[in-house]
Amino acid sequence: MNAPRLRGLYAITPDTADCDWLEQRVEQVLRGGARAVQYRSKLTDVAVRHEQARRLRRVCRAHGTLFIVNDDVDLALEIGADGVHLGRDDAPIAQARSRLPAGALIGASCYDQIERAQDAVRAGADYLAFGSFFASSVKPGAVRPSLDLLREARKRFDVALVAIGGITADNALAAIHAGADALAVITALFCVPETLAAARAFAALFEQPSQVV
Repeated sequence: MNAPRLRGLYAITPDTADCDWLEQRVEQVLRGGARAVQYRSKLTDVAVRHEQARRLRRVCRAHGTLFIVNDDVDLALEIGADGVHLGRDDAPIAQARSRLPAGALIGASCYDQIERAQDAVRAGADYLAFGSFFASSVKPGAVRPSLDLLREARKRFDVALVAIGGITADNALAAIHAGADALAVITALFCVPETLAAARAFAALFEQPSQVV
């Protein structure tokens, strides 16, 4: 079984210990048209992380939306997530692939490195995340490649490409036109007064004709 190809609005959750608030916001994101949700939490409280992941998995399943766990293969297996997203300090992709069910989605953070992307594809990654393309309040010290990196990756790799880092309604279309199949968004979805409206605005961008430039 092949993993589904990622495309569209890819919502990434912010850190919060408020389980009800997070579930409500993710519900709005899904109603707004998000095609995938990544549970990303750096909280040290394991019980809270597990409760949040289980609740969000249930909400995503109800909407028929992909649910990805950041960093934690064990948690992804425990709750039956659709896949994992792995960074440079996480489990190797090949090891995760051997543990996860057939068809599980595996994403890899590639930052500004084409060589890392090449290695990830060889190891079995289903999508590649590049960035931060714009200034990010979540990772203010992240590397800042130009959108030309997406154009180069589009020429080289036949897997989904995700743009991440400071994505807003004002710059999202530029990332899509540069070759992004999906937009990973945290702040501009979860830290705004109207999460539902924000999600709808991002989702609508993918209904426009494709135009990689």
